[in-house]
Amino acid sequence: MIKELAKSIREYKLPSILSPICVVCEVILEVLLPFLMARLVDDGVEKENMDYILKMGGALAVVAFAALLFGALSGKFAAEASAGFARNLRHDMFYKIQEYSFANIDKFSTSSLVTRMTTDITNLQNAYQMIIRVAVRAPFMMIFAMIMSFNVNAQLSWIFVVFIPLIALALGIIIRFAHPVFSRVFKTYDKLNNVVQENLHGIRVVKSFVREEHEVRKFGKISDLIYKDFTKAEKTVAFNMPVMQLSVYACILLISWFASRQIVSGGMTTGELISMMTYVFQILMSLMFLSMTMVMVTMSRASAERITEVLTEEIDLRNDESPVGEIKDGSIIFDHVNFSYAKDYDKLCLKDISLNIKSGETVGIIGGTGSSKSSLVQLIPRLYDVTDGRILVGGTEVGKYDIKALRDNVAMVLQKNVLFSGTIKENLCWGNEDASDEDIVRVCRLAQAEDFIERMPDKYDTYIEQGGTNVSGGQRQRLCIARALLKKPKILILDDSTSAVDTKTDKLIRKAFLEEIPDTTKIIIAQRISSVQDADKIIIMDKGTVNAVGTHDELLKTNKIYQEVYYSQQKGSAENG
Repeated sequence: MIKELAKSIREYKLPSILSPICVVCEVILEVLLPFLMARLVDDGVEKENMDYILKMGGALAVVAFAALLFGALSGKFAAEASAGFARNLRHDMFYKIQEYSFANIDKFSTSSLVTRMTTDITNLQNAYQMIIRVAVRAPFMMIFAMIMSFNVNAQLSWIFVVFIPLIALALGIIIRFAHPVFSRVFKTYDKLNNVVQENLHGIRVVKSFVREEHEVRKFGKISDLIYKDFTKAEKTVAFNMPVMQLSVYACILLISWFASRQIVSGGMTTGELISMMTYVFQILMSLMFLSMTMVMVTMSRASAERITEVLTEEIDLRNDESPVGEIKDGSIIFDHVNFSYAKDYDKLCLKDISLNIKSGETVGIIGGTGSSKSSLVQLIPRLYDVTDGRILVGGTEVGKYDIKALRDNVAMVLQKNVLFSGTIKENLCWGNEDASDEDIVRVCRLAQAEDFIERMPDKYDTYIEQGGTNVSGGQRQRLCIARALLKKPKILILDDSTSAVDTKTDKLIRKAFLEEIPDTTKIIIAQRISSVQDADKIIIMDKGTVNAVGTHDELLKTNKIYQEVYYSQQKGSAENG
């Protein structure tokens, strides 16, 4: 885990090294201050030697200023290193997620990935800053202060040796009980973010069904769970401070007791007592800072594990060693294909699929809910890999193509149409960054989107809100179709992508496809028979298998599923008419 996270330090290695170096220099100078103060008291004040007082006072001022300077530099370098480390982590996580296949994305929820890239990275950033500064300062301060205290009075210094293991034991027990709770808290954070994201995304549905109180209760329930877990963890961590304070005060009392006896007997000077008391605070405060760091590291350990999970996730879709970069045509062959999302033969959602689609054909796919229509077409551009069997595009197995080249030639409009914040033109150019204005207008005309775009105040420069909330469902679908067409694909897949448009517009889109892109293989998943009845062939899906393949007329004569759907829709149309 540490090795994987350390890769994100990169260009911030120098400030990560300079910060602890400055901390060590600061600590050495701070440890010298009590020693110089003791000399000032014993050899200057008590002997009334003004020259020595001025000399030692000047030395104290220089050392104190130098310590302050190194402290400021260590803080600057630590802040730069931790912020840079966090930036690189976000970069690495985001880029890794972009490489994920659909199967990888399915493993992590959206809310979980958001939490990992925000809250978890912030925790790790704070922990990293403490590690390269406080976690360096505390042990060095303890070691150097111990050396100096033994140099001043070895007998009294043994008091520290007794207390340090006791403090370490108490700290270890606290960490052991706190870590599992913090791990659970961050998983609950994922659920909280999921509730918030789901609520905001579907706020119109919530309001239309007057479910605000239900959503508030759901949010409150998870928020209360986080509160209880954090309270439990903080209660455990809270024992840290009483343990530290008990140790500090016990050491002070013991040193004061034994030191007073030595001063009376002449075995210890006043200056030495002052320096010893200072070293008491330095040693025990270093332990306190170290315990605070350990608590922070304990909290961030759960975050580090979650971030590492994202960074080390094995991507299940990779290019072949010598990938093919050119796709000959849009022909598609399914050769005894089986598919399971869980890669489990007992949970197949596609079973023994064999199909032959010629380049340029228009193919319709219909079937009931859960018949795996979407699963079937998602295998073509390798959004998922087959569990068994082969899929060939242009005569070559899809696994042998360069993934980018394959997906550039297979345009897919998914069921959930997504537009991003930006202008209409910017959204369309996702299909082709170098598209000309003429190309954009042409594909919008094909997708029957030109008319409503021209009626908008800023036309193609009209701003689309996040998620496309300021356009209708039908307009959003047509813009997504136009975006896909701009890729000039060899295969165009429409996954129920005209469900929100009227039958007249649907017919015009299909007519435009037939006349303008005859060489493109067109696969149309639809619920309406009218959307696919003119197709070269229609595939009937039923419970993950191909029930029948044929033209509209053939299926209407021979297939019961097709007949039931057709006549029920005809009856519905007649009644509505």
